[in-house]
Amino acid sequence: MGSKAAIGRKSNKNPPFFSHEFVIQNHADIVSCAVMVFLVGLMVQSTSPVASLFISLHHNVSGVEPTRDGPKGEPFLYEAGWKDACAVFFYSLVCIVMHAILQEYCLDKISKKLHLSKSRLSALNESGQLIVFQLITLVWGANAIYREGFAFNISSLWEGYPNHPMSFLLKLWWVIQAAYCIHLIPELYFQRIKKDEWSGRIRHAITAFAFLALAYGFKFQRVGVCLVVLHSASEFVAHLYRLNSILRGENEDYIDKTLSTLNGFVFVIVRLCSLVLGVLTFYFGLAGVAPLVTRVAALFVLVSFQVYLMFNFISDVIKQRQEAKQLAQTKPKKERKDKPKKEKVKKAQTEESDLPEVDQNTNKILRQRQANSTKAK
Repeated sequence: MGSKAAIGRKSNKNPPFFSHEFVIQNHADIVSCAVMVFLVGLMVQSTSPVASLFISLHHNVSGVEPTRDGPKGEPFLYEAGWKDACAVFFYSLVCIVMHAILQEYCLDKISKKLHLSKSRLSALNESGQLIVFQLITLVWGANAIYREGFAFNISSLWEGYPNHPMSFLLKLWWVIQAAYCIHLIPELYFQRIKKDEWSGRIRHAITAFAFLALAYGFKFQRVGVCLVVLHSASEFVAHLYRLNSILRGENEDYIDKTLSTLNGFVFVIVRLCSLVLGVLTFYFGLAGVAPLVTRVAALFVLVSFQVYLMFNFISDVIKQRQEAKQLAQTKPKKERKDKPKKEKVKKAQTEESDLPEVDQNTNKILRQRQANSTKAK
């Protein structure tokens, strides 16, 4: 049997056990075995309490244990707690397995057909993975917002704070978000990402996990899910635009211009909506309920993050326009270098045509004599 690579590549060589190459090529199978150990442990009575600590969701505050014999139609409500770290660890393993499946059966097949360069291949793998995750985040989070009634009653984002219990799906959404951020760090090793790209990706993963942990730990889950869903909408369009630019190459078409305009429009709208939602919640809604220091710190972090994203977006747009201008300026220069030769010939012909017929005949005779002399030599 041929061993499977981390990003779908297959090698005929069998690397030695416990080597780096063996772990990278078979990491999906290794992690899958670890996941199966937890699942089998859940079925055994002696190990079930330990396995359920990682698989199940804990800190139930509804007064009813989530068992099969529980009352029908009564939702289970949860709060944040230390046991959620175990669930985040387990579901980060699940994210690694799903990452490998998507890479091997989808992205690798696309890259083989396109024959992309290494830089474009890395960008394709990154955006291809993130666009699927952002779409899941957007759909799942929007469904949770609709079910919880946050969209129709915005005051519910801060009413009753800090007693904000979560439904099962909403808490699982938060756990998956944190697990995905954690799984991005070992994926740098599994996917053979260049070390010069590690710092940027690790910084991005840690920053995202820090925002999620702060919002989850300080019981801002309701406004947090709204802010993350807004951000995922912007990220989904951005990676869609990036994938289109990777697949189309250097040819600019109508779809590229449309996605570029849509990306800018959605980005600005999301930043404005996030700022408005943050001011309404932290400055007005939680006034007199949450500590002033917590409110000011949360609003400061949110505003700083939005300004940072806006600054990076404007810088990228300016950089792209400057590169487009440079490309537009280099093309006419090549044309100008070719034009003087044609202009010299045209000028010589026009100057000769302006002479009288006698002089034109003499010039022709002189040219013929020069041509004959060169042939004789």
